Amino acid sequence: MTEAHPISRFPIPDLADMPEDIRNRILAVQEKSGFIPNVFLVLAHRPDEFRAFFAYHDALMEKPGNLSKAEREMIVVATSNLNQCQYCVVAHGAILRIRAKNPLIADQVAINYRKADISQRQKAMLDFAVKVSRSAETVGEADFDVLRSHGFDEEDIWDIAGIAAFFGLSNRMANVTGMRPNAEFYSMGRG
Repeated sequence: MTEAHPISRFPIPDLADMPEDIRNRILAVQEKSGFIPNVFLVLAHRPDEFRAFFAYHDALMEKPGNLSKAEREMIVVATSNLNQCQYCVVAHGAILRIRAKNPLIADQVAINYRKADISQRQKAMLDFAVKVSRSAETVGEADFDVLRSHGFDEEDIWDIAGIAAFFGLSNRMANVTGMRPNAEFYSMGRG
């Protein structure tokens, strides 16, 4: 499958012209995954924002805690679907399939997590993430009580909200920039 469309409506800097720290991060990702995810190239247009974006991304998505890395990806996939972000649903769907070791999970979560083959705890987590995405102003103590009843603590609740909120930004920027998912993502974790 060839890229029929540009990966962004904004200019993509040449790798050789990028600041060294950004170029090194991109090359490390390429070495690990075998390709450069388009999000890195698109965001490299604004180096300071690239650094801030990935610092916050890593703080939320790579930290240890009670949420597994697969559960963190579930939040991204479910909320990115609400925000109609093709890039994030496809890219993070691939990561979710790999982290959950389940070729079906990402499609289920993206389409309708309430019917997905996930635990009641995970459904409560996604209910909260969706509420943060759609109507954070209505979040109240009852929402915290539900999460606590499923074993989430205050730090977990912060993480769920932080991931949902951060990917609201990510989804909007991906949509505005016209960011296209790499073809490689579509088959990852399916075999």
